[in-house]
Amino acid sequence: MATIDTSLVAKLPLFAGFGPDELDAILQEARSIRVPKNGKVFEQGEDAHSFFVLLHGHVRASKVTPAGEQVVVRYVSPGETLGVAMAIGLQRYPATATAVDDSIVLAWPAAAWPRLVERYPTLATNTLRTVGGRLQETHSRVIEMSTQQVEQRVAHALLRLAKQSGRKVENGVQIDFPISRQDIAQMTGTTLHTVSRLLSGWEQRGLIESGRQKIVLREPHQLVVLAEQTPEAKEP
Repeated sequence: MATIDTSLVAKLPLFAGFGPDELDAILQEARSIRVPKNGKVFEQGEDAHSFFVLLHGHVRASKVTPAGEQVVVRYVSPGETLGVAMAIGLQRYPATATAVDDSIVLAWPAAAWPRLVERYPTLATNTLRTVGGRLQETHSRVIEMSTQQVEQRVAHALLRLAKQSGRKVENGVQIDFPISRQDIAQMTGTTLHTVSRLLSGWEQRGLIESGRQKIVLREPHQLVVLAEQTPEAKEP
């Protein structure tokens, strides 16, 4: 198995507080896996055989509801953990992880988790911190879904993605991975038709630019205004 360069992971949140020797020991049990665009890292309901860190690319986590509807849970960016089902007491993956562009993950066998956290308790602490942050994000999205209009929810979703994976370009901030209008609809609990209508309207107003699986936020501050507006503030 090829040796993994510790410099690739030393600054990642999962490994905060570890020295070079400790990182070497942890990485001994990891393997690097290339996942092509649209390839699956793991699937919902599958035995949680491994846990992962994304080194390169982007991954979409999605769930299929009992009614057969697909919901986009979140997007995973480089440096983030995924598939840590065993850390929260799950035996199976609760969602499907799909590469949205060519990606590279580090994978550890699930059987290594109890041994690693016993030897390196900080690993469990760092993972819990990550899970806690995602739980807060989920709470925010639940509140948005329960209390906000579709326009606000879509604006929040675009801003969240830009904050997570935005890249400064000449005409604004581009969400730096392929994302479709259907993906946004599945993130915000609405329909493709509604998202298409909203984005087309925003494009006409110069707030965004959109192409095939590409979105640029031209006026992020105006989207913040849309996201935070109250019902009373909306135009009649």
